[in-house]
Amino acid sequence: MSEQVEMPDFPVIDFHIHLPVQRKKPNKSRSSHPAIQNHRKKLQEKFFEKWGFDKPNGEVYSPEKVAELWYKEKEYYGLEKVNAVTAGFDNDTLANIISLYPESFIGFTHHDIQESNSFEELQRGIEELGLSGHKMLAPFMERPFNDPEFEPFWKYLNDNKLPVIIHFGIVGGPGGLATYKYINPFSIFEVARSYPDIPIIIPHFGAGYFQEVLHLAWSLPNIYVDSSGSNQWLDWMVYDMSLKDVFKKSLKTLGPERMIFGTDSSWFPRGFSYKYLKVQWKILEDLGVSKKDQELFFSGNANRLLNNSL
Repeated sequence: MSEQVEMPDFPVIDFHIHLPVQRKKPNKSRSSHPAIQNHRKKLQEKFFEKWGFDKPNGEVYSPEKVAELWYKEKEYYGLEKVNAVTAGFDNDTLANIISLYPESFIGFTHHDIQESNSFEELQRGIEELGLSGHKMLAPFMERPFNDPEFEPFWKYLNDNKLPVIIHFGIVGGPGGLATYKYINPFSIFEVARSYPDIPIIIPHFGAGYFQEVLHLAWSLPNIYVDSSGSNQWLDWMVYDMSLKDVFKKSLKTLGPERMIFGTDSSWFPRGFSYKYLKVQWKILEDLGVSKKDQELFFSGNANRLLNNSL
């Protein structure tokens, strides 16, 4: 936290962070094959060289320690709150962390909706643990989102206007998954249309499926994007496109009311990815986005969605 910090003069919520605690489930998005590991390492080196980030120290923290570390990050950068979308795939761990700094942390349930008790776990996470939405990873889905068995899950989210973040597109960083059954955001269309009171937030602008996200947003008012991460997927598009282009198109089509700031921050010693904020804030300034609309992006929309669900 030695860098000089300049922040907007309005509240900022990081709507998309991960807490580096012990994982309760294996990482399905990465291969252990040496050739793929070597490929991954080379691309990671380019990533760290580009951004100048400290590399992960590999430490797995206790809930108490990670809460302390992230609270210090939040205070140092003057963030209003941070929203943790995962904490080792364990809702109790996440709720425990939030309870230590309840004014600083928000959290979403994060468990597999294909498990037999998924609805009960969602209900428990919201009503007993005090979590505020749900995070899903499309790579883990073996059944379609509109499977009849999932209806109670979606109905509960809809009735309570709870936001859900669903990762589509490439996942896992270099050497990760390039395809899986429900990689395409179009796979959520029927659910999104059937349950229009669920704000469905697609992170990383769809991670390579930006066109599909735009078409979903054209059809449905409950489709949102978050800006989290490095958005490296742009480097792997067949045509040239910059993050500024993505923001410009999103502002034109979705409008500032359906765009949410996030960083995808996780490991230490990097902590909060301030450089992502700087890049995105500059893009908004360069595009001439009003202060009012910038505030919607950085905190207003997040607060609105969270307050609707309280």
